[in-house]
Amino acid sequence: MKSVRWLFILSLGLFVLGCAKAGTYSLFLQYQPTKEFPSLQTKTGSHMGIVPIKDERPETLYIGLHTNLQGDRSYFKSQPFPLEKAIQESLSEVLSRYGIKTVPIANWDGNPESLRDRETDSVLMIEIERFWTEGKAYPFRTTTKIGVRFLIHLGVKKEGKVYTRDVEMEKEITEARSTPEKVEVMLNQILAVVFDSYFSNPY
Repeated sequence: MKSVRWLFILSLGLFVLGCAKAGTYSLFLQYQPTKEFPSLQTKTGSHMGIVPIKDERPETLYIGLHTNLQGDRSYFKSQPFPLEKAIQESLSEVLSRYGIKTVPIANWDGNPESLRDRETDSVLMIEIERFWTEGKAYPFRTTTKIGVRFLIHLGVKKEGKVYTRDVEMEKEITEARSTPEKVEVMLNQILAVVFDSYFSNPY
C-alpha cells in the first residue's frame, strides 16, 4: 500500500507541475562563445559595419510558447527586447573581444561593388528567418522543440566579395519538467553552436 500511495503522490505532483500558471516570461538571450576564433580578425578586418538585424519571422513579438497539461499557454519574449536587439548587442560584444570594432550602418544593398564606398573593412547583415521554441507538457514528461535559422551576409572589402550562409538548427528535448530558466539555457546553447560554427569559418 505504501508504494501505491507514493506513486499516487508522485503522479499528482507531476500533474500539478505540468499545470503551472500561464503567463509571459522574459528570457535573457546572450551569445557566449564556447571556442576561440584566432583568425577572425584576419578575415573580416578590424573595422566591421553592422546593418540592423532584420526579423523576418511572421510572429515577432514572441520567441516561443509552452502549453501545460490543462492546455493553457505561456509565452516567451526575448530580453533585451526585441529579438534583433538581443542578438545584435551580443554579437557586438563578442566581436570586440577579438579586436573588431563594430559600427552601425543604416543600410546596405548587399552588393560587393558598394563595399568600395564603405569606410569599414567588412559589412555584416543578418536576417532572422526562424527563432522559435515550443514546449508541450504530457503526464510525466515535457517535450520542447527549438528551431532557429539565420541568413548571414558578410561583405569583405579586401576580397571584393559577399559571402552568404544559410545557418539552420533544430533540436528536440524531452525531460520530466520544463521551466523558463531551462528554456533560456537551451536557447543560449543553440546560439553558441550556431555562431561558434559561423565565426570559426565565415567564408
